[in-house]
Amino acid sequence: MKVIIAGRPNTGKSTLFNGLTNTRDALVHDRPGVTRDTLSGVVHDRDYEITDTAGLENARTGIAHDSTDMAISAIASSDAVLFVVDGRVGITGEDMDWARTVHRKTHAPVLLLVNKSESKSRLADINDFYKLGFGAPVLISAEHKRGFDEIYEFMDKIASEKAEKKPASVSAQQNRDKNTGQERIKIAIMGQPNVGKSTFVNRVLGERRQIVQDAPGITRDTVKIPTTFYGRDIVIMDTAGLRRKAGVTDDVETLSALKSLDAIDKADVIILMVDATRNIENQALGIAGRVYDAGKILCVALNKWDLVEPELRDAKLLKLKHQFTNSFHQIIKPLILAVSAETGTGVQNMFRRIYEQYDLASATVPTSLLNRIVEKLVESRQPPMSRLKRPMKIKFARQTGRHPMRIAINVGGASDIPESYTRYLRRGIATELKWEHLPIVIEYKKADNPFD
Repeated sequence: MKVIIAGRPNTGKSTLFNGLTNTRDALVHDRPGVTRDTLSGVVHDRDYEITDTAGLENARTGIAHDSTDMAISAIASSDAVLFVVDGRVGITGEDMDWARTVHRKTHAPVLLLVNKSESKSRLADINDFYKLGFGAPVLISAEHKRGFDEIYEFMDKIASEKAEKKPASVSAQQNRDKNTGQERIKIAIMGQPNVGKSTFVNRVLGERRQIVQDAPGITRDTVKIPTTFYGRDIVIMDTAGLRRKAGVTDDVETLSALKSLDAIDKADVIILMVDATRNIENQALGIAGRVYDAGKILCVALNKWDLVEPELRDAKLLKLKHQFTNSFHQIIKPLILAVSAETGTGVQNMFRRIYEQYDLASATVPTSLLNRIVEKLVESRQPPMSRLKRPMKIKFARQTGRHPMRIAINVGGASDIPESYTRYLRRGIATELKWEHLPIVIEYKKADNPFD
């Protein structure tokens, strides 16, 4: 079931979204118009899809016009609408206009929510809200999660009615899909402002889901969209552009940047998008460093490749690979692929390579094979002497984790293996197992002394 939160700007829609999903996914700020894209989630303890939309505004051009268009499209395709108004301000002309629009665009049930109703003394005349034509208003406080029981009852009733109308064969098939389907791969799109992240997301989705304009800073929230692309179920995450700290003076942009960086921990794969027509800045390398340190799979997307002169492409690609190889010891061979989000060139190939790496990172390596590889590496290059001038003996290796790949190695005699030797082992293991594009974490455990 698809539930849409709608209303004019600054009525508390994003706070309500966070409360109902029990997350902090939606960016919340006192400034009106912070939400621009449609942001979807799942109602906490219920299997209902809920979508936060941008504030409805009467704008003929620009971001506000595009945001409102997308919000109205979401309303038109909804199963239920939560129409939010500000209880302190009272009913406004804009509320009346947008209520008429909702009546025209959808026949779905609408629940009128009068938000910011914590104080009865500051509340406008409740009877005025009946003029919107949505029936009895429900008093809530999204910030304090008051009045949510009536929202849950409203959604549960609609879900029950939909379930009764749905053929049993359809419900059974959905249950089978849910039980047997593969886990969705979470893929975050990151990069500096205006490198084409939202255009890329729209290309993957095959629809205009994200607002695209030739200006930086359009995307503010981290928008998570479940979809199926090139044969796999994924959740694609469009994030706000990241600039150098010195260039960030706005607190909304600061909050957006923090949400973007938080996406690294929540994603399985990061696509770092860079503009192939410009030089790669240290900011992009800094993002890559964070991804590698978090142990996530990184794919660098050279976007706008179709705009690069053919005679310059080989040199540019070689230079970029050198930059990444020389900057990071966590990885052997960075995965760098050329694409065009505008035309779609290279996009399917990129996802094919990403799926290959994800499946590799999901594998379990036989302990016997891993030990043969480590033994071969140790024979070729013995570990150095410890600080106490005692030999360090590598005795046993095993895989202890996936995403990222973790290898535990038992060491006898001493455990202060230098980083240079760890890099040697990591490179050797990765080469033998075709993990060159994957981050590998090697952990040492001191072998037990049988005579203790």
